[in-house]
Amino acid sequence: MSQYAHPEVLVDTQWLENHLKDPHLRIIEVDMSPEPYKDAHIPGAVFWNIFTDLLLPNLSVNLDAKSFEKLMSRSGITNDTMVIAYGSYPGTGAWIFWLLKVFGHENVRVLNGGYQKWKSENRPLATELWTFPPVEYSAKAPDASLRVLHEEVRASIERSDRILLDVRTLKEYSGEYFFDRPPTETERAGHIPGAVHIEHLLTLNEDGTFKSFNELQSLYSSKGITFDKEVFPYCAIGGRSGYTWFVLKYLLGYPNVRNYDGSWNEWSRLPHVAIQK
Repeated sequence: MSQYAHPEVLVDTQWLENHLKDPHLRIIEVDMSPEPYKDAHIPGAVFWNIFTDLLLPNLSVNLDAKSFEKLMSRSGITNDTMVIAYGSYPGTGAWIFWLLKVFGHENVRVLNGGYQKWKSENRPLATELWTFPPVEYSAKAPDASLRVLHEEVRASIERSDRILLDVRTLKEYSGEYFFDRPPTETERAGHIPGAVHIEHLLTLNEDGTFKSFNELQSLYSSKGITFDKEVFPYCAIGGRSGYTWFVLKYLLGYPNVRNYDGSWNEWSRLPHVAIQK
């Protein structure tokens, strides 16, 4: 991991197992349903539900600072707590890294390989539902420098100094799927005109860990995504694009990356924007 631009933002499974009883550390498991967590999870991990804890009913990311403070407080996380994030779906931990950075939480790490690697190595698992006494937490106002809004995305189409990066599946990019299924009559599927397509899963090894610095740099530079460009990744609801923001900014060291967290959930519903298939 030492080749990465910021290797300190990752922890490996052995490190985490050695620190499971550290009182200054809080492990967060993030998923779309609590069922996998109830079946088995890393000991001490608190569960966050993507739909009820992190998203609003319209599937946009909840960026209300007070809501975030309540979530951190009930998870037993203070402003000084080290947070280790992971999920059963590849990339979830890196999205949480982005979200915590948006609200100014400094001490956050991503479990390299996530639950997949932890389980494959037969490391300890628990079924106990972990809760902690509420603590005081103070969130900063959302950091606008980590996000890009749809007006600027729209103004970036056909600009040579900016890259719109679609990190969804090929079926979503081509318009065959709207999110996880074919579009209905009222849904517009496809991609933002001129967007480069690199699915986020291409950044991972078979065991769920991140590919090497050289492999990642080759993946992106082969599609013209270079250090001199400003990069705006997007996906369906901002999670996979938040993950890609992490890869580009913290693993590769790209200086100008902002997450379009509105993503396809927002763009496809705007009445006067272009869509390409």
